[in-house]
Amino acid sequence: VQLQAYGGGLVQTGGSLRLSCTASRRTASNNGMGWFRQVPGKEREFVASISWRGDMTDYADNVRDRFTISRDNAKNTVYLQMNSLKPEDTAVYYCAVSRSSYSGRGLQSYQYWGQGTLVTVSS
Repeated sequence: VQLQAYGGGLVQTGGSLRLSCTASRRTASNNGMGWFRQVPGKEREFVASISWRGDMTDYADNVRDRFTISRDNAKNTVYLQMNSLKPEDTAVYYCAVSRSSYSGRGLQSYQYWGQGTLVTVSS
């Protein structure tokens, strides 16, 4: 079971980044997926999720209208397009595979986790 997240980096306030996360076929073909983020000293928090068909999405209030989650099941990849980035978006971003065809907001809804990719937004 492997999840490879990439696309993080340093960007200025107001800039954009697109994160990608590729999963091995057997783990993600019928499962929802999600993105979480974490800063040192704080709990990992929900960012966005998407059902396995891609027809249902959910966003945390503080990223709604700025971030967009999508997926390409043919490539076993989920994306997180992040626009209008703010310094408070700075964190390590993790992708995860849900235990079911849909995805919830709780950490316990996910069974597999990627290693994380660092996003730094400078002011």
